[in-house]
Amino acid sequence: MREKSYQICTRCVMDTTDPDIVFDDNGYCNHCTNAIERLKQPPYGLPPKEKDEALHQLIEKIKAAGKGKQYDCVIGLSGGVDSSYVAYLVKQWGLRPVAVHVDNHWNSKEGNQNVENLCKILGIGLHTNLLEWEEFKDLQLAFLRASTPDSEIPTDNIICETLYGTANKYGIKYILSGVNITSESIMPFMWSVGHKDKKYIKSVYKQFGKKRKLKTPLLSIYQMYFYHKIKGIKWMDTLNYVEYDKEKAKEILKQELNWQDYGRKHGESIFTRILQEYILPQKFGYDKRRAHFSSLIIANQLSRESALEKLKEPLYTNKTDLENDVVYLCKKLEISQSDFENIMNIPPKTIKDYPNTIYSWLFVVRRKVRKYFHIICSKK
Repeated sequence: MREKSYQICTRCVMDTTDPDIVFDDNGYCNHCTNAIERLKQPPYGLPPKEKDEALHQLIEKIKAAGKGKQYDCVIGLSGGVDSSYVAYLVKQWGLRPVAVHVDNHWNSKEGNQNVENLCKILGIGLHTNLLEWEEFKDLQLAFLRASTPDSEIPTDNIICETLYGTANKYGIKYILSGVNITSESIMPFMWSVGHKDKKYIKSVYKQFGKKRKLKTPLLSIYQMYFYHKIKGIKWMDTLNYVEYDKEKAKEILKQELNWQDYGRKHGESIFTRILQEYILPQKFGYDKRRAHFSSLIIANQLSRESALEKLKEPLYTNKTDLENDVVYLCKKLEISQSDFENIMNIPPKTIKDYPNTIYSWLFVVRRKVRKYFHIICSKK
């Protein structure tokens, strides 16, 4: 098969490092075309007054569902800007949240301090799920050895399992997340797939882990169905109900909650920093800044020219920082640097190379539908 020639979108900054990208006659990619359509959808795409009313109705439903209970909603809290701003907003709205924090032993000091400050100043109860390090370390190593680009899948899955489990424990009907369309409307499917695929995670661990069997609770698509349809727990992307500007949110958090900026998207996690700023671009050719910047471009929070300039900046500003991070990673995972080099040299694979549930294949179908939708729209 002939290799696809390089091309970059003329509207955002997504390019052919995503093997599934499609361009129309104007040079616009399927990602930003689809993102523009998503931005028109409610609640984000509603006129200001209607959006305010939708938010008011949501708040009243949450309060009504939580009447007589200790808490009326669950929020995830990582110490990052998105989840921190959700914590700030829900208290402004008069809600009674319980915060969930999953400690996978990779928190930066800024992330930890942010969680502590937020809960103390806002008066929010905190439930911390401290993962058993030996098993989780083995699980992370298993994913690195599996050579797929989604080594964050275990953490993301456990976060969701903890959020739903906490909601179920306290009889709470609403989970308010920091997921938002302004900075996260674009992300290629194959850059990270299988977050709710319990079978995929277990199959990778069975093949590459030491113990072959996981004790850590994981979330499956079937459990999600149970929580949604049987228990009536709703997952709400709260920031889509407000005009969310990440930079303005940071300033509010700094001024009112002693929030500390960690300098990078998802920089509250050391592992995430190393994964996104070295492993993914070096091994897979994926620079997640492209997706992040493209989302901000479509939301009119960043110009394409500024994004292109930012992409010229190295992910690591100096060689020493990179070397220190690699040394830290190897020491923490208890592997040698030659072991890490061997991992980096394993040919890239995807979720399709491992047993997984039908949920993963739904992504494939969805991706194809979106491609055809993009092509049809571009011909109108």
